Amino acid sequence: MAFSIPSLRSISKFAFGGAQLLLGSGSRVLGGTPKTCSNPQLSCQNTTAVSDLCCFNAPGGQLLQTQFWDTNPSTGPSNSWTIHGLWPDHCDGTFDSNCDPNRAYTNITAILQSFGGTDLLSYMNTYWKDNQGDDETFWEHEWGKHGTCISTLSPSCYTNYQATEEAVDFFQKVVDLFKTLPSYDWLSAAGIVPSNTATYTSAQIQTALGANRGGFSVTLGCSSGALNEIWYHYDVRGSVQTGTFVATNPDGSKSTCPSTGIKYLLKSGSPVSSSPAGGTSTTLVTGTKTSTATTPTGTAGTFSGKGYLNVVTGGATDGCIISGGTWYTSGTCATFTAAASGSGFTLTSSKGKCAIASSGALTCGSSVSTATVFTAVNGNLAAGGSTAFSADAVPSGSTQATVYSGSGHAVGLVVSWQGV
Repeated sequence: MAFSIPSLRSISKFAFGGAQLLLGSGSRVLGGTPKTCSNPQLSCQNTTAVSDLCCFNAPGGQLLQTQFWDTNPSTGPSNSWTIHGLWPDHCDGTFDSNCDPNRAYTNITAILQSFGGTDLLSYMNTYWKDNQGDDETFWEHEWGKHGTCISTLSPSCYTNYQATEEAVDFFQKVVDLFKTLPSYDWLSAAGIVPSNTATYTSAQIQTALGANRGGFSVTLGCSSGALNEIWYHYDVRGSVQTGTFVATNPDGSKSTCPSTGIKYLLKSGSPVSSSPAGGTSTTLVTGTKTSTATTPTGTAGTFSGKGYLNVVTGGATDGCIISGGTWYTSGTCATFTAAASGSGFTLTSSKGKCAIASSGALTCGSSVSTATVFTAVNGNLAAGGSTAFSADAVPSGSTQATVYSGSGHAVGLVVSWQGV
């Protein structure tokens, strides 16, 4: 089942300060009011005991927002990770579970509907999926095992408490947090895209994700060498309902992925038309200095050195560009060299320089006298400022397809970079 929890949580303290993640607040649909917290301390970082556990998460002070990449069977959109849960770890890597059997609610859909959470429920039906098709049981499991162990969600922490409303706060907060963590977009912007042939290193994945959250690392989960989980770690200043989530490093070594040769397999299914985060910008606060970490829209910073040009259609990688500039779905990817030039970069293969010909075709070879200066937008190759490329058909077998700049042909595609 999708909700089985990996047994890789070690018991070792790894305490860090962190960048503050200012969550976009979800609409609160409830009747009661969580306790107001003045001057709250940061969980796992306090130097004195805190008695008010409605304003301080304990003993589960480190919160893990966990995500799935299910491919067999696939769950959720083909261009988005899905939600696993929100887990309260002790600050030393240990954790409690199933803390209040009396609140292990078994009617999550009905609870959300009773508090008017129809939009929340609709979002969960898209992005919080069980790989056996039983979403309701999965949600019940995550709430009963983990949600009931979050101290600030105790019914006693509410004024005018209405039965089961703390569960709605839990699910709303998990979704709000997930929306700030568009893993697929962050990885794609760094040229890390799903493929049944490409492999990546742990360092590449950590760098791509860390660039969007103050440099902090995550926990990576792999199954048979294929990436299938990401855990984002936070301490919290105040309550889970209204407090500030502060990014931090994992409380110990938990990752189960190898250092090299990590697969990131293709999903089936349809892509969504926009990021689940509703945007690509995350506000980070480190001390008193505020900065904005935005999905790279760079120039040669994204396309530099040696790499592959992966072809992405319908949100999934489908082959790559070979040395002559044509698209091939079953052969070996060509290695290209990206070199800074002016406000962008040029590309060269073993055949020669690459350019957009007068016909609009991408061509690489000795016949190219002047290389085109390309740019990158959100990690994708752009010609003339546009990331749109197209072809007459998707090639199969030994067939090669000409790739054209612009969207004037039958098959639309984008070209992304995978550094090697």
